Amino acid sequence: MTYQNATITKKANVYFDGKVSSRNIITDGESKTLGFMLAGSYHFNTQAAEIMEVLAGSCEICLQGSTTWDTYIEGQSFNVPANSSFDIKITEYLDYICHFA
Repeated sequence: MTYQNATITKKANVYFDGKVSSRNIITDGESKTLGFMLAGSYHFNTQAAEIMEVLAGSCEICLQGSTTWDTYIEGQSFNVPANSSFDIKITEYLDYICHFA
């Protein structure tokens, strides 16, 4: 997918000692982040609802309040409710885009 007329923040958001990084973009009035995660286990808190779309790689996700881990691969996405959290496990890498509601 290509975004036309996008505003991109040049400076990366870097988390977990550099194992997770993303860049903010705004296109058509919608806020998104394009990111990359190296192998590891991470915990994220959310404020806004988001849709995580897997562009390459795979991940396992456990949403707040659940004990189930679900696997997502390239071409799939999952929803994260606002004001919640999720745990994510990456075995190799994850290239993703996060769409904020």
